[in-house]
Amino acid sequence: MPEKLLQSRIFSVERRKYDDIEGNPIVRDVVVHPGAVAILPILEDGRFVMIRNFRHAPEEELLEIPAGTVEIGEDPLKTAHRELEEEAGYVAKMLEPFLEFYTSPGICTELMQCYVASDLTQTEQNLDAGEQIRVEILEPERVKVAMYDGSIRDGKTIAILGAYFMKQANTMKYAETMKHACAANQAPLTDRGA
Repeated sequence: MPEKLLQSRIFSVERRKYDDIEGNPIVRDVVVHPGAVAILPILEDGRFVMIRNFRHAPEEELLEIPAGTVEIGEDPLKTAHRELEEEAGYVAKMLEPFLEFYTSPGICTELMQCYVASDLTQTEQNLDAGEQIRVEILEPERVKVAMYDGSIRDGKTIAILGAYFMKQANTMKYAETMKHACAANQAPLTDRGA
């Protein structure tokens, strides 16, 4: 049974005891977190809805995508809809699951579930007390530059944007391959059922 070291409003810290593969005891302090969502909102013209969020832990404003903690028992999709409107002031007709990952698996149970938001309608931000968030609309090329020049320092944002741009590039490569295969009247082996 883990020993509870701390209980906060959002997470707890437990001291857990394990045995390694040789039977030696190991003690780890683990942050137990209910999970979170992150949303990549994309406008009809392809621009991204980003936020500048003052983060108290590093004591600086970070360029990020909207995100938030899943309430205990809450459906992550509902969390994503809520956080998108609260932080960015947008409602999405489409929220597609994109990827999920552990934010810091060496010390924390937080599972980040990511969505791509489209068919957006602008409403108003509804910030929680103490939140300092400004919305910023950016072209994809500007976002890529910000990733590489260090302007984006938020890990989840870098991971999600990197995965999004990689998927986009791979989709374009696949479409180009299919175009050439069709032009040669030959489908790739994967599409022939081979």
